[in-house]
Amino acid sequence: MKMKKIYLTLVLITGFSLMFNSCVKDLDTVPIDPDVLTADKVFEDPEAYTQFLAKVYAGLAVSGQQGPAGQGDVSGIDEGFGQYLRGFWYHQELSTDEAVIGWDDATIKDFHWHQWGDGDVFIAAMYYRIYYQISLCNEFLRQTTDGLLNERGVTDDWKAKITYYRAEVRFLRALSYWHALDLFGDGIPFVTENDPVGDFFPPATNKENLFSYIESELIAAEPDLYDPPHPEYGRADKGAAWMLLAKLYLNAEIYINQSKYSECMNYCQMIVNGPYSLAPTYHQLFLANNDMDPTTMQEIIFPIRYNGVNTQTWGGTTFIIAASIGGEMVAQDYGTAERWGGTRTTKEIVNLFSENDGRALFFTQGQSLEIDDISAFENGYAVTKFRNVYYTENGDTIPGSNETHMDTDFPMFRLGDVYLMYAEANLKGGGGNQSEAIDYINALRDRVGAADISAGDLTDQFILDERGRELYWECHRRTDLIRFHKFTGSDYIWTWKGNIQQGRATDAKYDLYPLPAQDVNANPNLSQNPNY
Repeated sequence: MKMKKIYLTLVLITGFSLMFNSCVKDLDTVPIDPDVLTADKVFEDPEAYTQFLAKVYAGLAVSGQQGPAGQGDVSGIDEGFGQYLRGFWYHQELSTDEAVIGWDDATIKDFHWHQWGDGDVFIAAMYYRIYYQISLCNEFLRQTTDGLLNERGVTDDWKAKITYYRAEVRFLRALSYWHALDLFGDGIPFVTENDPVGDFFPPATNKENLFSYIESELIAAEPDLYDPPHPEYGRADKGAAWMLLAKLYLNAEIYINQSKYSECMNYCQMIVNGPYSLAPTYHQLFLANNDMDPTTMQEIIFPIRYNGVNTQTWGGTTFIIAASIGGEMVAQDYGTAERWGGTRTTKEIVNLFSENDGRALFFTQGQSLEIDDISAFENGYAVTKFRNVYYTENGDTIPGSNETHMDTDFPMFRLGDVYLMYAEANLKGGGGNQSEAIDYINALRDRVGAADISAGDLTDQFILDERGRELYWECHRRTDLIRFHKFTGSDYIWTWKGNIQQGRATDAKYDLYPLPAQDVNANPNLSQNPNY
């Protein structure tokens, strides 16, 4: 999708101030130049709706209007640090046993140490990025009502196309609201397309109401989404909505203290009975042409898309790959010239894998298993899961299109996760068939050379461990550990948890991130999460 002139379009239509301050005053800019485009003029060309939709998708992938930096969507933080996927990765991975980081930028080590506060700049950046994305979605829906389309004389063909667009945007808004629910919990701001555009204090919502809203939005949007697979890879279809509903229901006990495993199972079954199949090999899911190989694309349900030439950012998979390279690693082996020397994993993750498990993608030469010094890249095994090289059947290593910015798409949702969700929902009494659950897990293990399991092996601990083996560094770990009550407290300790090398129990308040203090102070409708 092309995004020409979309920045001007959005400023005129929505009046985003784009400042890194309270989101209660983010909609009060108006055009003052009489020669400038207005919304009506912008939408004289119906392609503007496609351009606007492109910007909504791009909000997950890039950080502003001029890649890889410049004209950022959110100010007050380096664009790379403030990019959506990179921020989400920090929150979901650095706070767990799956990742440590050696850098000393601001408070970044506080994620792994579980000692962040309500003034943390990285948490604020993620919060504002989520709400920027929600604001884009709201404005798209405001500008595509039947009334406005009729007033602008939009043709029936374009109206039909925009119906699909609106459903996709409702999915994307639900995705960001799910991230807000999962990361911040109760009391967060809630705004839809039905709220006024201007200077006002957004009301707060609670977890129960937000859960119901996400659920109802996905169910309502689903009939207007394409049947999977979408004809344009990377756009949301019914399968993406089913997946998000399954994730919502899987975590319902945490979110709203209600068991919804049968609902989770229902959507898992819809996916496994759909047009999806496992990629033949595990590693091809995380390589530069994972958006080109048909057998890979059949497993990926919803990606965040990247291209080293046309979609450049210092976040996304550029960050994930470049930050994982250092020590004795040769950057060119991973399709890049970048060596940022930051992220590694802990021994607790390494020890999850059996010797013959092909998912154990670690670089060990010159690296120690133990992390004596969290700042030293050579402490902790490096992770080589994501690479900017092309998958070929004969094993050739072909670099991506750009040695600085990566081509590798990020598989936010994929079938391998669904197989594990099916097994977990079955184990928790959600229905389904246990023999099928075992078959699904063994399909994942057969793909990587790990031994098959039997019914007696299917326990809570096995599911959590297998999710770690299959999905590490894919932004699931924090949510998984919380669901299994292993994130805070003393039930599970990992290296440097609690800011001591051997690890220690941490306060349960860290199961949720705090709302930024500046937003709580500015908006009387908001209240801070407990004990912050």
